[in-house]
Amino acid sequence: MMRIVELGRRLWIGGAGWLVVAAMMLGLGSVPLVAQTAQDIAGTWQGTMQVGQAMRIVVKISKGDGAANKSGWKGALYSIDSSNQATAIPTITLAGANAKFTIPAIEASYQGKLSADGASMAGMWTQGLNSYALNLTRVTGDSAWAIPEPDKPMALDADPTYEVVTIKPSDPNDGNRGFQTRGRHVRAANETVNDMISFAWGIHVKQIVGGPAWFSTDHYFVDGVPDAPGRPNLTQFRSMIRKVLADRFGLKAHNEQRELSVYALTVAKGGSKLTKSLGNPNGPPNDNFSTSAYMKETNTTMGEYAKAMQYVLDRPVVDQTGLEGRWDFLLKWTPDETQFTAIGARIPAPSNDPNAAPGLFTAIQEQIGLKLEAVKAMADVIMIDHVERPSAN
Repeated sequence: MMRIVELGRRLWIGGAGWLVVAAMMLGLGSVPLVAQTAQDIAGTWQGTMQVGQAMRIVVKISKGDGAANKSGWKGALYSIDSSNQATAIPTITLAGANAKFTIPAIEASYQGKLSADGASMAGMWTQGLNSYALNLTRVTGDSAWAIPEPDKPMALDADPTYEVVTIKPSDPNDGNRGFQTRGRHVRAANETVNDMISFAWGIHVKQIVGGPAWFSTDHYFVDGVPDAPGRPNLTQFRSMIRKVLADRFGLKAHNEQRELSVYALTVAKGGSKLTKSLGNPNGPPNDNFSTSAYMKETNTTMGEYAKAMQYVLDRPVVDQTGLEGRWDFLLKWTPDETQFTAIGARIPAPSNDPNAAPGLFTAIQEQIGLKLEAVKAMADVIMIDHVERPSAN
């Protein structure tokens, strides 16, 4: 999953792409196939998860690989309205009428109960702290939703702009929000200009100075296709948003440095616990994070990781680790009410679960050997010289 908010907004899914999680970020009426028995769950299952504007989910289940899969079943999951990439389900267990699977890659699980005829399954999808109803129906033939063809990555040297773009006001209360790629479409869904600048330059909203009042209250839906083939990476996505801000919002700005209240990202006592990435050293990062809360970073520099943390924390993050190169790591923690406010998330009250992950500041030291410290430091800011509401389509 791309950042996004991709972010980064990646969550929820980047990344790339990401899930996103998020935000992190995920009808029926199909003709059931009832010729199979209730205990044979192989086939295609589909249903709509009621989250945001709803997400259509397809699960393809097949027989397992013998000794490598003692449960007897495995699968692949598609969230067809947000991605055309399959997420592997390593094992699916079936005990009587109760089906269950876990997807460690995205910290998600599903529990469902088969109907007597084996044609449907009523269940709950859980990802981190959140749970959603997901009822699945077994389908075949024309009743099965089409799985979009996987997109090829855009050439790394491409500098895309929008070939065609639509911009219109959106409802701030719409649950669908984030920076998304869907097929050929590249979107900023229900975002303010403040949010778009934050994403496009990889900075915290507190690093944006001088915008008008409507800058952070008016929400917009930006949707279009790039003028280059393939799926843009995070750098290319950001470039497209910068260009549409200049072309359609008349944005003019310049960079300065100011002393701000920030979090300094440093190496903790005892050294880092990061793994050196084996990915392309010239390639883009891939991060997947969720308000649940976890962050899975691949091929990521410390500067890029500091930018990703802008969406989690209530102030900018400045990289002072001195660590060069690209890294892979996974971070899990229990968020508090001050986190993810930049993307409008509401964090539930902490539970009394003794097995809950530690808070962010403890987790980052224990799990990846880094440290966040509140300090005053010089940081880049974007000074707004001119901006206006977008021109009509």
